[in-house]
Amino acid sequence: MKAVICAKYGTPDVLRFTEVPAPVPGEGQIRVRVRAAVVTPSDCSFRKADPFIVRFVYGLARPRNPILGVELAGDVESVGRSVTAFKPGDRVFGVSPRTFGAHAEFNCLDENGPLAIMPANLTYEEAAGLSDGAPTALIFLRDIAAIRPGQKLLINGASGAVGAYAVQLAKHYGADVTGVCSTDNLALVQSLGADKVIDYTRTDFTAGRQTYDAIFDAVGKSSFPRCAGALTPQGVYLSTSLKPTMMVHALRTAKREGKKARFVAAGLRQTRANFDFLRELAEAGGIRPVIDRRYPLEQAAEAHRYVETGRKKGNVILTL
Repeated sequence: MKAVICAKYGTPDVLRFTEVPAPVPGEGQIRVRVRAAVVTPSDCSFRKADPFIVRFVYGLARPRNPILGVELAGDVESVGRSVTAFKPGDRVFGVSPRTFGAHAEFNCLDENGPLAIMPANLTYEEAAGLSDGAPTALIFLRDIAAIRPGQKLLINGASGAVGAYAVQLAKHYGADVTGVCSTDNLALVQSLGADKVIDYTRTDFTAGRQTYDAIFDAVGKSSFPRCAGALTPQGVYLSTSLKPTMMVHALRTAKREGKKARFVAAGLRQTRANFDFLRELAEAGGIRPVIDRRYPLEQAAEAHRYVETGRKKGNVILTL
């Protein structure tokens, strides 16, 4: 099969488009013919081992899983002997957060892992996009912040993959949503349902008098100390950042009353139930994918370069 291989850590130039043996599904696995996958900032972090802690989890000297890619959509091509939840021909979408492998023509996934039947009204590319960002936002907003109707929520990075879905999910849960983004993306964030949009190039949301029940830093570019003044007395600061300082703030505020900083490895907490929920919400028109650019699989390096500019809106898709 064709695949993009990352045999060593480094710049996008380390990625190689080549032929490798197709994986064979185990007894409880399905083999998916990948039709679309996603390139995310996390893929770029894994590729270059930045932060360094990536090496301790995914390979000290070189990537343990050389085929990158977590989010995908495609067709079930074959199934293991004990599989009952899926059958050949099913259109599925989901994630492979532990073993990666989505940037290839085929990927084997556990039957009971975080994947589900695709929304009937979405294309493969849209379904792959939905699997990136929306599951992360769901964990942070529903499970960690427990967003409720009427609460005030600010989303920093509201036009990115996580932020764009966070806006839509927060509105689904009845929150009053303020989105923070650049000038070029104001209209997009408004179209996703934000009640108010702040242009960060002109206004510092931490300097005003408005306070929020939760601040979700979906791009990891702010900090708890900087945002604490914009939180209500029991407010929570959520961040997707893996920075050590964020971990320190989360530990320091965990046991005390008052404002808190929270981080979670959302990718490792995904379930089929989450993807079933997102499918139902998409089919009901309650959430829609936001796709910025599409690249063929052989141009994965170019996709990485674009993602690393930090200017993408929503998802960057690899097509197969």
